[in-house]
Amino acid sequence: MSILVCGSVAFDNIMIFDGRFKNHILPDQLHIINVAFLAPKMQIQYGGCAANIAYNLSLLDCEAYAMATVGKDFSKYADWMDIKGLSRKYISIVEDSYTPRAFIITDMDDNQITAFHPGAMEQSHINRVPTDGSIRLGILSPDGRDGMLQHAAQFKEASIPFMFDPGQGIPMFTKEELDYFIEQADWLACNDYEAQMICKHSGKTLQQLIDSVHACIVTKGSAGSTIYAGNQSYPIAAVEATNIQDPTGCGDAYRAGLLYGIARALDWQTTGRIAALLGAYKIACAGGQNHRFTKEAFAQRYADTFGQPLPFSLYRQ
Repeated sequence: MSILVCGSVAFDNIMIFDGRFKNHILPDQLHIINVAFLAPKMQIQYGGCAANIAYNLSLLDCEAYAMATVGKDFSKYADWMDIKGLSRKYISIVEDSYTPRAFIITDMDDNQITAFHPGAMEQSHINRVPTDGSIRLGILSPDGRDGMLQHAAQFKEASIPFMFDPGQGIPMFTKEELDYFIEQADWLACNDYEAQMICKHSGKTLQQLIDSVHACIVTKGSAGSTIYAGNQSYPIAAVEATNIQDPTGCGDAYRAGLLYGIARALDWQTTGRIAALLGAYKIACAGGQNHRFTKEAFAQRYADTFGQPLPFSLYRQ
C-alpha cells in the first residue's frame, strides 16, 4: 500500500544544553523573559516530519512518499534522500526560498525549545495530492497553513483515508478550521500537550475528539501512549531504549508505526507496540534518519520486548 506523507522536509540544527530549562526560566518573570543557553554540542541533521516518517516506513519495507516543498539549498538533502532510498517524486523546489530549517535546543530532561524557519514550506499548497489511485493512505503532518487545508480537502475528494497530525501548527488555525480537519480525518495523532491545545482552540473535550475519528492516539513521551478507538482505550507502554541520544523525531517514528499498522489492518495493540518500538530505535540515535535495523532484528526485538512474536511477517506493502 502506497502512503503519502504530507509535511516538511527540513534541516535540523540540534544543540544540547547540559542543564535543565526549569532552572533558568522564572515562571513569574515570563513577561520579560530573556534567557540564553550555552549549547557546546551541535549537529546538523536531515529531518522534517514528512521525510522522517517516510524514512521509518522505509525501514519496514513500506512504500512511502514524502510530499513537501523545499528551497534552493536542497541539493545536499536530495543526495541524502537518494542514498537512503527515499523517493523525491513529490518533492517540489521553490527556487527563491530556503529549505525549512529547525533550531532545536534539548536539555537534560529531554525538554526541547525549537525555533523554525518555514522557508519554502509556506508554498506547500503548490503540491497536490495525487488522484490517480496510486496513493491509498495518507498523513497530514505539520506543513504550510494553506497547504494543510488544501491537502485535507484533496485527500477527502480522492477518497484517501488520512491521519491528522497537527503538531506545533495548531495555533495557525481557527476553531472552524480545526473542526474541519477533524471532520475530514480518519485518525488523529498528537502528544498530550497538543491534545490539550486542540481542545482549547477547538472548544471540544478530549472525549468529543475521540468520538469524531476512528481512532485518537495520544503520546506521552516516556510514559507511553494511549490509543482510543471503538469505545475502548489501549494503553501502550514505552519501550526501554538501549541508549538515549536524542528525542528529535521520536514522534515521527511513532506515527510511522501507526501508519504501518493501519496499512496492514493490524489490531491497535500490535500497532501501538510497533510504533513504540520504532520510537525506541530512534531515540538511541541522533537525528531523525540515522537509526537502522533489519526486519529480522526488529521482529526479534518485538518478541523479546512484548513476550510474543509479531503476528505476521514483515514484507513490502
